[in-house]
Amino acid sequence: MFLETAIEAARVSGQILIDNLKRHDRKRVDHKDAFDIVTEVDRLSEAAIIELIRQRHPEHHILAEESGGPNQQQGYLWIIDPLDGTKNYLHEFPMFAVSIALKFNRELLVGVVLDPIRNELFHAEKNRGAFLNGERIRVTPTEDFSRCLLATGFPFRAREWSAPYFDAFIKLFHQISDFRRAGAAALDLAYVACGRLDGFWEIMLNPWDVAAGTLLIQEAGGQVSDLWGGNTYLRTGHVVASNGRIHSKITRVVGQAFEDLKPSHS
Repeated sequence: MFLETAIEAARVSGQILIDNLKRHDRKRVDHKDAFDIVTEVDRLSEAAIIELIRQRHPEHHILAEESGGPNQQQGYLWIIDPLDGTKNYLHEFPMFAVSIALKFNRELLVGVVLDPIRNELFHAEKNRGAFLNGERIRVTPTEDFSRCLLATGFPFRAREWSAPYFDAFIKLFHQISDFRRAGAAALDLAYVACGRLDGFWEIMLNPWDVAAGTLLIQEAGGQVSDLWGGNTYLRTGHVVASNGRIHSKITRVVGQAFEDLKPSHS
């Protein structure tokens, strides 16, 4: 029942994104801060998701990118990103997604990531596996770090952390096959889950960027942690995701680079 709600909401939201992709006016934007813009399409998409959830599950809480909400630790909480990859969308760069997750207390139950451009729907339910358009997906079996393809996201919201970020980037770059930077964390996580990437890391993400993708990766046999191997990633937004086999190789480098960001309590 919960999965069906998430999938239907993602489909409705994704159609709004597609319908408005060519019609949106790049000048009609609000500036939330110096480096983050949000469009009217964001709000339309989110409103459609929330309306459907409230119709089906009126007693549940909702945490959404645009309208906010309480980050509840108890009860059912829907965690919504109606448009992950806003800047990509504004520039018609075809890497953006809808991300919807459901958490009960501290446990993720459902995760859905929809790429409306490619019509790729990733979904996972706790203890029931992860799927892409109905087909089971798994993380890669790669253990050789030199063969790995990793993804990352630049710290555009926190450019004061550029120096340690690029220090970690360069150290990893000399050890792996290559990097990708697509600008949509939800898709990066989904790509780790389905084996298109071996790993991913980024700092200062939000819960709605990470929640659905986390469950996808866990149910696909992978691993998600904070930069130091702990479990604070939903709270801090500092995330490492991988096939599990190379996880410690990534955290060893990024954890050391960002030692000053390490939370005092997990």
